[in-house]
Amino acid sequence: MNGGADLGGMQGFGPVAEEANEPHFHADWEARAMGIVVALGACGKWNIDQSRHSRESLPPADYLRFPYYRIWIEAVEKMLVSRGMVTEVELKSGRLQVDPVEVRGTLAPDAVWDAIHSLAGAADRPEKEPPLFEIDDQVRTLNEHPEGHTRLPRYARGHIGIIVNILGFHVFPDSSGNDLGDDPRWLYQVRFSAQELWGPGKNPNDSVTLDLWEPHLVKA
Repeated sequence: MNGGADLGGMQGFGPVAEEANEPHFHADWEARAMGIVVALGACGKWNIDQSRHSRESLPPADYLRFPYYRIWIEAVEKMLVSRGMVTEVELKSGRLQVDPVEVRGTLAPDAVWDAIHSLAGAADRPEKEPPLFEIDDQVRTLNEHPEGHTRLPRYARGHIGIIVNILGFHVFPDSSGNDLGDDPRWLYQVRFSAQELWGPGKNPNDSVTLDLWEPHLVKA
């Protein structure tokens, strides 16, 4: 979908200012927000792609004005309500009013470190067919604008790039994030020149490399 998170190449937002010695959290509530979202992930009611989609589908005006962890909290509240885990009334009152739903598991304190650092390989799946593309192949991205979740950013649609790496056979977020199952596909690193993405006036030495799935691509 084309939402508030899809800002690549957009102008008018000013420079990105780096904060010297930036802390992990700027307020105590931010650390608590992260803890809540990580703990709720252990319930097994949604996956990481559905979590991303929930954040991206916030109204663009809210997405752009909310601080980072406010986006996390707003998104997880949406998922809690959609899965019947809480009601809107409970969120406002802070009081339990309906019976708890059954969940797959909970996150114990001594398992937090492993939960946060165990994502590597979580999306790998057994290969079902050989990859359609090879390194150095020239490909074009589809120019589609789906209403649901997609990992193909708006600024890169309909452009020509070069395959620079084959990353493996992985869960397809465009399916997983839209509650359509894993539907694993080949994942590639694709390099695009800045001039291809944003015009001949850009630095010819600049490029952008994206991780894109096979359904996003056709041979150029």
